[in-house]
Amino acid sequence: MRLVILGAPGAGKGTQAAILSEKLQVPHISTGDIFRSNIKNETPLGILAKQYIDSGSLVPDEVTIGIVKDRLAEPDCKNGFILDGFPRTIQQADSLDKMLGELGTKLDKAVDIYARDDVIIRRLSGRRVCPECTAIYHINSSEHARKGICGNCGAKLIQREDDSEETVKNRLKTYHLQTEPLISYYKGKGLLVQVQGEGSPADTTAEVYQVLGLTE
Repeated sequence: MRLVILGAPGAGKGTQAAILSEKLQVPHISTGDIFRSNIKNETPLGILAKQYIDSGSLVPDEVTIGIVKDRLAEPDCKNGFILDGFPRTIQQADSLDKMLGELGTKLDKAVDIYARDDVIIRRLSGRRVCPECTAIYHINSSEHARKGICGNCGAKLIQREDDSEETVKNRLKTYHLQTEPLISYYKGKGLLVQVQGEGSPADTTAEVYQVLGLTE
């Protein structure tokens, strides 16, 4: 199965993409993870991407499209993939269609995970991340987050720069302007399915399985 996961930042795209990746035994391709890895290693791509990500802006199309094209050409994508964080613009969606056409395949579905802005701001601004083992916590539900110490490895937790409230608001503004139009784009192609992202991850997963015709 070849899927695109849509939704605002913090709606739960990464969580659901990882679950679907394991369920379907296809790779989870996160452009955000690719960029963060490059930022951590201070590669030329990472230095460039950091300037945009830290301000809540999108990384330029030519950079993102090139990365995704290379990744989709790898052998493990032959039987399907879960794209998380791409496409984010209509132009990127058109480029994806072209890429897949060149590979002799096409998308099966675009899954949109919906959550209101106020829910997302509360969710992301309270998120804390372990820089060592990448564990994620939230100050509203985790004593580890409130103490600032990772429960897995004991490292000091951090708030990612792109999770600050001001940056989250900028990210949402960018999402509504540039990415939200993809809902109509994929609806027009008959590929869109929508689920709620405001409840628990398990509730969202149940809805995702239902709209994709998967069993628990």
